[in-house]
Amino acid sequence: MPRPTTKDELLSLSNKNYHKLIDLVDSLSKEEQEMNFPFEDRDKNIRDVLGHLHEWHLMMIKWYTTGMKGEKPVIPAEGYTWKTLPDLNAVIWKKYQNVSLKDIRKKLNNSHHEIEKIIKSHTNDELFTKKLYPWTKTTSLGAYFVSSTSSHYDWAIKKIQKFTKSLK
Repeated sequence: MPRPTTKDELLSLSNKNYHKLIDLVDSLSKEEQEMNFPFEDRDKNIRDVLGHLHEWHLMMIKWYTTGMKGEKPVIPAEGYTWKTLPDLNAVIWKKYQNVSLKDIRKKLNNSHHEIEKIIKSHTNDELFTKKLYPWTKTTSLGAYFVSSTSSHYDWAIKKIQKFTKSLK
């Protein structure tokens, strides 16, 4: 499916990819779910991937909350720029090293539903009119949600599929 351009497409693809991701994880045995990836990567296992998604949800919610108050959110995060994203992602990776897969799944599920609730609270025009909100600059609010949900879930699915192929 192409990148969503309407509220309905965004909700549909976000949920479709989220459930595809969770189903993919659930298709693995408990032992496989806990295994480290046999390839070199920042994310060493499924927990790392899901923790990454959850933290980006939290950042998105923070940007949204700050921006909708008329304030300017720090994007991507305090002390980081888009050029230093690998450093920020390394900090995110470290943050979840002592969180169990079970707990990160709960956290991800909760943050997914929180993002979904925010999306549902907006009209199609509010989501997909570029430059409507000063904090989104030249893009639309919906573009931020696409990046933090459906597109990011697709990235995670591909990473975990690479791992599942290595099991064969």
